[in-house]
Amino acid sequence: MFPFSAVVGHDDLRLALLLNAVHPGIGGVLVRGEKGTAKSTIVRALAALLPELDVSKDCRFGCAPGTTDCPDAPHDGVERRPAKLVELPVGATEDRLVGSLDLEKALTEGVRAFQPGLLASAHRGVLYVDEVNLLHDHLVDLLLDAAAMGRAHVEREGVSVSHPSQFLLVGTMNPEEGELRPQLLDRFGLTVQVKAARDVGVRTEVIRRRLAYEADPVAFAARWEAEDAELRQRIADAKAKLPGVSLPDGELRRIAAVCAAFEVDGMRADLVVARAATAHAAWRGAGSVEELDVEAAVRLALPHRRRRDPFDEPGIEEQQLEDAMREAAEHAEEPDQGPDDEGPDDDGPGGGELPEPQDGPRDSPPRNGDAPQDRPAPEPAPAFKARVLEVPGVGEGAPGKRSRARARTGRVVRSSTVDGSGLHLVDTLANAAPHQAARGRSGPGLLLTAADLRKAVREGKESNLVLFVVDASGSMAAQKRMSAVSGAVISLLRDAYQRRDKVGVVTFRGSQAEVSLPPTTSVDAAATRLKKMRTGGRTPLADGLLKAHRVLEVERLRDPRKRPLVVLLTDGRATSSGLGGDPTGDALKAAGLLDQTAVVVVDCEQGHVRLGLAQKVADALRGTCVRLDQLSADHLAGVVRAA
Repeated sequence: MFPFSAVVGHDDLRLALLLNAVHPGIGGVLVRGEKGTAKSTIVRALAALLPELDVSKDCRFGCAPGTTDCPDAPHDGVERRPAKLVELPVGATEDRLVGSLDLEKALTEGVRAFQPGLLASAHRGVLYVDEVNLLHDHLVDLLLDAAAMGRAHVEREGVSVSHPSQFLLVGTMNPEEGELRPQLLDRFGLTVQVKAARDVGVRTEVIRRRLAYEADPVAFAARWEAEDAELRQRIADAKAKLPGVSLPDGELRRIAAVCAAFEVDGMRADLVVARAATAHAAWRGAGSVEELDVEAAVRLALPHRRRRDPFDEPGIEEQQLEDAMREAAEHAEEPDQGPDDEGPDDDGPGGGELPEPQDGPRDSPPRNGDAPQDRPAPEPAPAFKARVLEVPGVGEGAPGKRSRARARTGRVVRSSTVDGSGLHLVDTLANAAPHQAARGRSGPGLLLTAADLRKAVREGKESNLVLFVVDASGSMAAQKRMSAVSGAVISLLRDAYQRRDKVGVVTFRGSQAEVSLPPTTSVDAAATRLKKMRTGGRTPLADGLLKAHRVLEVERLRDPRKRPLVVLLTDGRATSSGLGGDPTGDALKAAGLLDQTAVVVVDCEQGHVRLGLAQKVADALRGTCVRLDQLSADHLAGVVRAA
């Protein structure tokens, strides 16, 4: 294992991990960074620095001697072992994480017994989740709940168990592969953004050390053993000192003032900063928290909590931090007068209110047939909660929150002898029961054969490829209309973000269509491209549909199981085919290429006189047509399902 002390740079990441090692109550670390920045290397190296543990002998949960709230209590005997580093794979099931019924004992001995999962193995150690942003949301919720409470509760398959599960939670992620929801971001205590150094000297040293490690791992580790041993002892000393570190009222007010200045939601941020500042004081050997401890904690605890929208950039600018700390210093010097009579408004600044619509340029757009004006898209209208657009049928794609799918997790809908995930216990027992006398059963256990086994067929939700095909031509370029379209797409993108979809954007205007954004899980990139979209010119609807068809063909080769949903935003006009033929006829022919794809046409036509052209396009696509003002979940609840 690569030594912790040998890692070059990444001072913030090293500090965040060490503070959590001193005070696990901080809540773990989320490491964000581009690929190849030693995220996994430094996390795995941390486990070697943690002090050895006294554990109860033969305890499946690794509890400390004298623990009474353990399913294996009372314990007998003590043994010493290193702290564990347990890795949670992205493809892990709920059974593997929290544990489940021990089927072997249930079927052979006729007793109910609990088989512990990874949460039990990680107790008093490190639980590491690489690519945590790709982990299914319900698994993330389970492990974050266990990390917050220090216990894991299992209620399933007739088993009811509660066991200790205190661990240092570390997650790593590459933002290019998709973001975590803000609600999940907030559950991590600290966050660190890591980037590869641009300094030639630093990069040279990284290469030198890595090559030396690969040439002789044992000798390389021996060179750094003294530094690692020093860190190991410093962690132990800081943990011992931690209970005696005081947090003065002045520093409490400083913490509250800084968190209020950054307008973070809730009180979790304040508590995390207080714990991290206390751990930082213990780490440097001080007996009391001071301003430098608070500043260090704020740098690590607040950047990810400032995001209220999926498209907000995480992080804190240095000037913002300096201003907030300067203002907080005034509160730290005030005498403690207790809470004010009139508390802050719960719906204060930054409470998630939607922005007011903004007026854009008042000049008229070009008529169809005019030359493209290459006009920037107007500011989008306020976003709203979008209604759910769903792909019909049952798929088998990656876990998500949009369409029905057969899955390894989710509710059990039936049993099967052919396909499924895990054992369908009830149907297996029901199928075996009538044959017990004939098989000569005389003891408590069941006599089973392979023919008795039934698999559980589960149904959950999958993510989809949502391809936005946006008409950016002159007929759509009227200020209010394009603003409304942009606001609608932003709302649908936010919905796709929350449902873990892959998204792409195709726009068409002038004489041709273009792929503004190839399919990606980074929906914030889609929002950025949308804001830069140009409008004006003719309407090459046929070329837009052809381009969408080509994009989907490529994506089917990459991932045949990810089902697509095409969202076409247009008024239905076609004034240029891009193919040299009849614009309307070519558009209807191109629509035939997508007749096996789930399509929702958003009719952007406005005004008292409506031509209904978008409905004709939807009919040719065998899709569903909704008006732009029907995309709001408040306006029309329900799910779009194509016939």
